Amino acid sequence: MSNHLKFYIDGAWVDPAAPATLDVINPATEEAYTQISVGAKADVDRAVSAAKTAFATFSKTSHAERLALLKRILDVYNDRFEDIAQAVSDEMGAPIGFAREAQAWAGRAHMESTIAALENYSFSEKRGSTMVIKEPIGVCALITPWNWPLNQIVCKVAPALAVGCTVVLKPSEIAPISGIVWSEIMHEAGVPKGCYNMVNGTGPDVGQVMAGHPDVDMVSFTGSTRAGIIVAKTAADTVKRVAQELGGKSANIILPDADFETAVAKGVEGCFGNSGQSCDAPTRMLVPRDRHDEALGIARVAAEKFRTGDPKAEGTDLGPVVSQLQFDKIQRLIKAGIDEGATLVTGGLGRPDGLNRGYYVRPTVFGHVTPDMTIAREEIFGPVLSILSYEDDADAIRIANDTVYGLAAYIQSKDIAHARRVAAEMRAGTVNLNYPNWDTMSSFGGYKQSGNGREYADFGIHDFLETKSIVGYGD
Repeated sequence: MSNHLKFYIDGAWVDPAAPATLDVINPATEEAYTQISVGAKADVDRAVSAAKTAFATFSKTSHAERLALLKRILDVYNDRFEDIAQAVSDEMGAPIGFAREAQAWAGRAHMESTIAALENYSFSEKRGSTMVIKEPIGVCALITPWNWPLNQIVCKVAPALAVGCTVVLKPSEIAPISGIVWSEIMHEAGVPKGCYNMVNGTGPDVGQVMAGHPDVDMVSFTGSTRAGIIVAKTAADTVKRVAQELGGKSANIILPDADFETAVAKGVEGCFGNSGQSCDAPTRMLVPRDRHDEALGIARVAAEKFRTGDPKAEGTDLGPVVSQLQFDKIQRLIKAGIDEGATLVTGGLGRPDGLNRGYYVRPTVFGHVTPDMTIAREEIFGPVLSILSYEDDADAIRIANDTVYGLAAYIQSKDIAHARRVAAEMRAGTVNLNYPNWDTMSSFGGYKQSGNGREYADFGIHDFLETKSIVGYGD
């Protein structure tokens, strides 16, 4: 029996307080394939009340009890792995191989990393005559995005439960089905009632109500900078903690001593992954001025190898972007690049040849982009790469940091010492040297308008804790 029209509150699947539904669109077909219920204040109140009641006892559970709970969740997650992958492919158009190998994998990997971090985490420390104790902050409102649904759900729910917090989750209403499968996993794993709750709905009707709720102690939000500002302002009236992972416009500096062919080709791949819908994607490629045209040639060849099409078809590299709204935004920004004089190397406006339905975007590369152009400054969130020139290291660093964002940066060099020197100058939360593998034991989060707070492993655990000092504790 489907739970698509239900919410998960106080350990049970329940109907919304007032019936209201929303179509879930498959972006590959532009057609609704299911519906969800959308909530309102009454549903949020019910979920928060359940979480507040549960916190009184769950916050007192032992380290060992919470560790065992996370391990049970991981076991059930692995049992439902294919269901998660299929849900992500349907709701956001991810190619099914990518949905398994990256999207569903990310949820598993972050659960494993949280478990490993919790096993070694100490919640108390003696300093002189003071005992410093770390305690769960309380009821947490978790608002997650559509582009990496399981990545962000697990990065919030797992550390919150790990420390003894209770939660209310609002998955994205654009890609909500993976969140429903996740809630089924939580139920099957035996999460105590009230400790985990889920209410679907829109940002204004559910997300903002959660952010402003007087019984919510913390909001953890991942999404656009615009929406993050609204959440922070709403939360400010009750002076609650707000952790935010927001937008990005990450620079990829290819230093002169890099393996140029490999560095440029991998940079295209990094930008286009997940159809360009990653907040930390390396969307601005910075290359030495005297090698700019060489970079364009390599990038063209790399981009034109990508196969865009049916997410369920064998060999598809890129699926559609998630919605008509995203498609229209990307088309507007591609047009801005053309109108402002950037060189269109490949791709451009409209759908790829042979695709007349679905929110498919042509993999696009622009060259001779200048730092003042719209495509060099706005987050596009599609498979669109901008290639800029620099004169020397200092110029590259200046251009890379000349953005309101600061989520990630990328440095390519055969000389690791050179790469580290440039990395030290980056105003970004994560700096990736020579395209490393995804490390879920790293920290993740941004500088400037990319947000605050950190996720992954013990960094995520820390963000859900309050620090109490008992002075004069004695021996």
